[in-house]
Amino acid sequence: MYLYNLTLQRASVITHAIHGNFSGTKQQEIVVSRGKILELMRPDPNTGKIHTLLSIEIFGIIRSLMAFRLTGGNKDYVVVGSDSGRIVILEYQPQKNNFEKVHQETFGKSGCRRIVPGQYLAIDPKGRAVMIGAIEKQKLVYILNRDAQARLTISSPLEAHKSNTLVYHMVGIDIGFENPMFACLEIDYEEADHDHTGEAVQTTQQTLTYYELDLGLNHVVRKYSEPQEEHGNFLISVPGGNDGPSGVIICSENYITYKNLGDQPDIRMPIPRRRNDLDDPERGMIFVTAATHRTKSMFFFLAQTEQGDIFKITLETDEDMVTEIRMKYFDSVPVAMAMCVLRTGFLFVASEMGNHYLYQITSLGDNDDEPEFSSAMPIEEGDTFFFAPRQLRNLVLVDELDSLSPIMNCQIADLANEDTPQLYVLCGRGPRSSLRVLRHGLEVTEMAVSELPGNPNAVWTVRKSVEDEFDAYIIVSFVNATLVLSIGETVEEVTDSGFLGTTPTLSCSQLGDDALIQVYPDGIRHIRADKRVNEWKSPGKKTITKCAVNQRQVVISLTGGELVYFEMDPTGQLNEYTERKEMSSDVICMSLANVPSGEQRSRFLSVGLADNTVRIISLDPADCLSPLSMQALPAPPESLCIVEMGGTEVLDEETTTSQGQLFLNIGLQNGVLLRTVLDPVTGDLSDTRTRYLGSRPVKLFRLRMQGTEAVLAISSRTWLSYTYQSRFHLTPLSYESLEYASGFASEQCPEGIVAISTNTLRILALEKLGAVFNQLSYPLQYTPRKFVISSDTNSLVAIESDHNTYTGSRWSIYGLAFTVQVLSCVQIHVNLCTCMYKV
Repeated sequence: MYLYNLTLQRASVITHAIHGNFSGTKQQEIVVSRGKILELMRPDPNTGKIHTLLSIEIFGIIRSLMAFRLTGGNKDYVVVGSDSGRIVILEYQPQKNNFEKVHQETFGKSGCRRIVPGQYLAIDPKGRAVMIGAIEKQKLVYILNRDAQARLTISSPLEAHKSNTLVYHMVGIDIGFENPMFACLEIDYEEADHDHTGEAVQTTQQTLTYYELDLGLNHVVRKYSEPQEEHGNFLISVPGGNDGPSGVIICSENYITYKNLGDQPDIRMPIPRRRNDLDDPERGMIFVTAATHRTKSMFFFLAQTEQGDIFKITLETDEDMVTEIRMKYFDSVPVAMAMCVLRTGFLFVASEMGNHYLYQITSLGDNDDEPEFSSAMPIEEGDTFFFAPRQLRNLVLVDELDSLSPIMNCQIADLANEDTPQLYVLCGRGPRSSLRVLRHGLEVTEMAVSELPGNPNAVWTVRKSVEDEFDAYIIVSFVNATLVLSIGETVEEVTDSGFLGTTPTLSCSQLGDDALIQVYPDGIRHIRADKRVNEWKSPGKKTITKCAVNQRQVVISLTGGELVYFEMDPTGQLNEYTERKEMSSDVICMSLANVPSGEQRSRFLSVGLADNTVRIISLDPADCLSPLSMQALPAPPESLCIVEMGGTEVLDEETTTSQGQLFLNIGLQNGVLLRTVLDPVTGDLSDTRTRYLGSRPVKLFRLRMQGTEAVLAISSRTWLSYTYQSRFHLTPLSYESLEYASGFASEQCPEGIVAISTNTLRILALEKLGAVFNQLSYPLQYTPRKFVISSDTNSLVAIESDHNTYTGSRWSIYGLAFTVQVLSCVQIHVNLCTCMYKV
């Protein structure tokens, strides 16, 4: 039986992380893989926040990931090893905001097979060649170059196979511009495989093997192989050429060893251990990941042990000969799958378990009182150095990426008595474990909440000039008055804005280059930059019931369904169109799109009528106020909003917004939202999509998110319709019910929302666009195993246990006895291993 499944939330664990200049600018970016997802992120050097630029599914399993740059190039490429049996080279295109396949070379069968390359990748530091290897036997080398048009080229594969050989790790050796060379940690099991006594297994040694790519003869040779004393788990390439001594550092159990070809002697140093460590002293210690940072004058490595301790490793040299290894305790962070040191001074840690972190490196640890260990220090074989772990000293946490990995247990329940049930998830390991409550919706950050003198019915924000980056006024409309608030360091009431304060306001906007407009029941108020005011009064006893405004146009509906159209001329004067349009039914709502860039006007006006129809009316001078199309509705309309969505997001100064598609959003009084494609030439309506939002009539408001237009839909629950990474999203906000909203831009909150709820004015920010759930996290002390929900008391009962853990009552003992102790503790003394949370 095959069942259709829908992924609610993408994988949050990170398996690989690399960094470089992938967009071709000088900004540093990070590319991470999340199983079958490739994601490009950019840390903001000013705020330290990580912004996701692109996230794509690759429909395969990413097994390895590397970055490289051709000599003399200004951008990095991404090499992907996967289960597809292909090597793929990707180039990020900022204009399209996607990864473009530059090359895709097939070399083997698909699937994660032990003899099909893809598990390991190694890059020549000068970007001339790439080696892709399998766990066993096969290794292929591709030569990278550029053609006459400066496009990346790739050669046919050159084989470097060796039968009966297992590979543990491989790196490219930095030897300047000599023939590219790769180092592999291998083990030859042929003799052990044929020895029926089993003795050969005990004597088989791991080897460090060098492979050289001869660019002249165009083939790969095994240049040198040397057996190792300790069993290594991974290699670190040492900068060479003009930047360093070259060679590799072999990380093995309890030791690190520096090796290089030629007369260089091996330099070996023990890995320091924690003083008074609770762990088994007989258990070996290994490094699990490392990051290299190099500048024109120096380089160092940050290597992390399996306990999370980071050591700064430096090499002392004497005329290209390494004389000693120096190692110094740097800081302790969660155990990582990968680490990246950026040129902007950030350290990105892709955690093995739990959330991922971005740290600011505040100090390199050169001037503190932390002891520095050296390979030149006399020490007995088998002994090691000791250090005392401490709180962070050289790192400062600046941002955090949520991750649920690993999920130990999950249940769905509505313990909070909300309409939508919540997901209750136990995740993490050890003291970084947590109970997380997931709610469907975007997380809302509340920037400010202010009480108002009464219950307002509408709110808007306006800018004084079209060139202004931020809003100048917040206009709040009441039943019989209008309040104008000035936005600065503080928000305070002003009386000299030119707005009429003794009447309610129907709408207001920034008009032309530097004018403002206020539409109220008795007329239209046009406020010039020099505070001159032009007023248009409604005729006779008629009043303005509905209106629609943009940067250059105003359309109003008078009592009885009469439409009056105004357009701004080149002198800045607001002129009324000579004819008026009588509608067949009462006007309930209207909407104008923003004026497209480089044009004089928006071509279409949408009008919602009481006869359950929406009509598109032309505003083109050739056929002004003539009907173009109509759509019947299942219920009376409440509000309309024309937006342009689907264009390229504004990523930086070099990326411009491409043309999107016009959509007419229709909010109905029965709580349904319709989204219809509006043809930009004919005005025809097509491809209507329907979504039920809530029990209250749907009010629609135009906002800007990620540099493009978005729609906020307010019903019994608030929803946001927006484009994120070239995909449409319609997501509820995890926030209390709102009544009216508008976009808000200030220095502290460049893309925010100002909204009213009962008698309060709220300024909100949405910082995690693209997320499906927002999380509440409750920390746990030990690794959670399972939990049950007590519906009678609305409580969660979680059971936790850990191996070799110090509890409040006494030190634990090692091995099986501790497991038995936990089991007996679970059975007899339940209170020691359970946690109860009141929801």
